Amino acid sequence: MSVEATIGGTSVVAAEPASNLRGREVRARIMSVVLFLGTIVALVALGVLLWTVIARGWDWIRPGLFTDPPSRRPENSGVGPAILGTFYVILLTAAFAFPVGILGAIYLEEYAPQNWWTRLLRINISNLAGVPSIVYGLLGLGIFVEFFGFGRSLIAGGLALGLLILPIVIIASQEALRAVPPSLREAGYGLGATKWQVTRSHVLPAAMPGILTGTILALSTGIGETAPLLVTGAASFLTSNPDSIFDRYSVLPVLIYGWSSRPQAEFQELAAAAIMIMLAVLLVLNLTAIVLRRRVSRRLRW
Repeated sequence: MSVEATIGGTSVVAAEPASNLRGREVRARIMSVVLFLGTIVALVALGVLLWTVIARGWDWIRPGLFTDPPSRRPENSGVGPAILGTFYVILLTAAFAFPVGILGAIYLEEYAPQNWWTRLLRINISNLAGVPSIVYGLLGLGIFVEFFGFGRSLIAGGLALGLLILPIVIIASQEALRAVPPSLREAGYGLGATKWQVTRSHVLPAAMPGILTGTILALSTGIGETAPLLVTGAASFLTSNPDSIFDRYSVLPVLIYGWSSRPQAEFQELAAAAIMIMLAVLLVLNLTAIVLRRRVSRRLRW
């Protein structure tokens, strides 16, 4: 193998030692095997986890499990209020994190000056994405429960969860906006459009598939969090559905935590059945992200 370089206008061809080439090929093969083995280990671990959950909870799957409220008798227990509470929390979280995250990403990518303050702001947003969830729960307790006086209610839990996924939504939206070709912006400016017109009519629609995917995946991550919802008032045993956003509520992760902490084997098997339901909800959210991305991408081809 040879390497061609230009020195002073003269093309020079230098031969690469065959030993170096063989060494690189060996290292490449080793890394391929290591990556393949890592993928196999992850898939096996996931398969064992799924098999364990299904084996323990399959016998408890019945129509009443989806509609009945929790009970002290395992045979009469269900996850009806928890499913409804999870749905409400997702709606409130998306209603808060989606517009705020997109607006923050648009400002950082399209309007913010490229100075030390903007760089510091981006670094802090990236760091916030790795903060433990209990910290956001305590923040929601201090702001929404105590300061705004919402109490331990549905809206406090939804907003606390919105704070948790907000940095993830901002980062995903920034990456989607950054992936839009600069030529699309330049074409709009060349026609005399303002920055806001170009952003609203060209850049944002082109970035929307990535934004939707990032937001739904962030919601999928947040739906499994327990600590922020426990701190802001989610109940592990609630027999009634919330009538307003200021009522107490229950969600699937908190109910699973409550059932799994009980000593009876029946409640632990019920927890496995509830995990299956939550995994089904996560699967639906991920499929929704894929479908929305394909539909929006199909409409915005240029």
